[in-house]
Amino acid sequence: MLGNKAVARGLYEAGVAFASSYPGTPSTEVTEELAKYDEVYSEWAPNEKVAMEAAFGASLAGRRSFCAMKHVGLNVAADPLYTMSYTGINGGMVIVVADDAGMHSSQNEQDSRHHAIASKVPMLEPSDSDEAYRFAKLAFEISEEFDTPVLLKMCTRVAHSQSVVECGERVLPLKKDYAKDIRKYVMTPANAKLKHPVVEERTKKLMEYGCTHDVNRVEMSNDTKTGVITDSTSYEYIKEVCGDSVSVLKIGLVNPLPDKLILDFASKVEKLIVVEELDPVIEDHCKALGLKVSGKDILPITGEFSRNIVAKALGKEVHTGVALDDPLPVRPPAMCSGCPHRGLFYTLKANNCTVLGDIGCYTLGSGAPLNAVDTTLCMGASVSSIHGFNKMGGAETEHNTVAVIGDSTFMHSGMTGLANIAYNQSNSVCIILDNSITGMTGHQQNPTTGYNIKGDPAGKIDLEALCRAMGFNRVRVVDPYDLKECDKAVKEELAADEASVIISRRPCVLLKNVKKNPPLKVDTDKCVGCKSCMKIGCPSISIKGGKAHIDNTLCVGCGVCTEMCKFDALTAK
Repeated sequence: MLGNKAVARGLYEAGVAFASSYPGTPSTEVTEELAKYDEVYSEWAPNEKVAMEAAFGASLAGRRSFCAMKHVGLNVAADPLYTMSYTGINGGMVIVVADDAGMHSSQNEQDSRHHAIASKVPMLEPSDSDEAYRFAKLAFEISEEFDTPVLLKMCTRVAHSQSVVECGERVLPLKKDYAKDIRKYVMTPANAKLKHPVVEERTKKLMEYGCTHDVNRVEMSNDTKTGVITDSTSYEYIKEVCGDSVSVLKIGLVNPLPDKLILDFASKVEKLIVVEELDPVIEDHCKALGLKVSGKDILPITGEFSRNIVAKALGKEVHTGVALDDPLPVRPPAMCSGCPHRGLFYTLKANNCTVLGDIGCYTLGSGAPLNAVDTTLCMGASVSSIHGFNKMGGAETEHNTVAVIGDSTFMHSGMTGLANIAYNQSNSVCIILDNSITGMTGHQQNPTTGYNIKGDPAGKIDLEALCRAMGFNRVRVVDPYDLKECDKAVKEELAADEASVIISRRPCVLLKNVKKNPPLKVDTDKCVGCKSCMKIGCPSISIKGGKAHIDNTLCVGCGVCTEMCKFDALTAK
């Protein structure tokens, strides 16, 4: 099973009844797989904070609940997480967070173990699909035994790799009754002061639990010269590189760490090494216990580990492999052929706009040859940032700066920024790139699409009506395939003396219900090789023999390039 699918199976067998998540690579497949089980109510929430709070509500009602997010999504949901640590739960509650060491599809490389430590919430960390499956079930047991939400930390390598899993049957626990308990659930200062000592006592009990439960295990070797403390995928690399030649303390419950077990293990080996990706969380804890350890002095603090990185650090054989005679060309990600965002970004570049960007497919508008995006910070930041940018820039920035944000990202956290523009009156132009789907994470539905996680009809947000209700008089919709219309809209809204919203609307070309046109053809007699068609950066277009060339396997006949050609050399078949 894929690691994420294994988590979903474990949640299902544990009797989870409610699932609410926001898609984010590498966590997305957990909820997608769980939604295939009809016995489980599943949904996509507008953002991670809403998902976690909804899951808390389901737990409060007495059912086992779950939510999932990527590491930066946990930042969004940190507010309820830290207080849920105080309130505890009713039905068991599991939170899956997936870190992205190596930043394969993320804007930073944070280590979510810090959130577990700071919030004082237990965290389990599997190293393969089988552990992902078993830990998902164990997480509910810990949650209900210790009256706490439990974090299950995945990472890209575990989430998206496969190993053997032996499945069982679903067991649905009895629904717990909800009983009103103001001291437990109402976190006024007076009640919270009483709960903090309870949390600290719970941490001590969890530490003892980790010292005796096989979630943390010692694998002693006949040779006790070297002992390795490790977790997650680092454990797999240690076993690949060292086999049984070193003694290993494999940590599965990474918060709280098992002090007695660590000290006992350290007393049995001559040299202690901590192998962990990203921050020295375990290493620093060992040093705080008075142990002499190696870790980040021989291993990197950035990036994803590999077998060779671990082997080199431990002085083991490094497999160099076979190099290719010719270097491979750099192939950065690019917007798809026919992507509806391309025409809009070309227009913004042509107007020399400063573009405050956001998180989604459209971040690729920063790449050559468009180079149209100036900033990308976090979900919703484009709309919030343009307000401050224009408040300080005044007329100098108001008439050449725009914010761009996708429809799903707008629902996630763009609305509050837009409300701030309306309330505090900055002259800002916000462009909602509505491609009718959540694109970057693999085509999940969102509140603007009219369909739920299972593809059934659902509530649909009217973006135009919403923006007008928020106080915007100037709201217009454009087709990004029509460059003249886009250019006119951008020029007029930038020239206006009040805030406005442009909705650039055309469905993602990869959606199954979007009809593709036949690929275009090049009239080589008319083509003069001016390369104007190359300015939009479409992967379907190249220059061969001094003439434009269309790749028939990629072109979807969107026709945007025809608007670039002054010689009518690009035509529909």
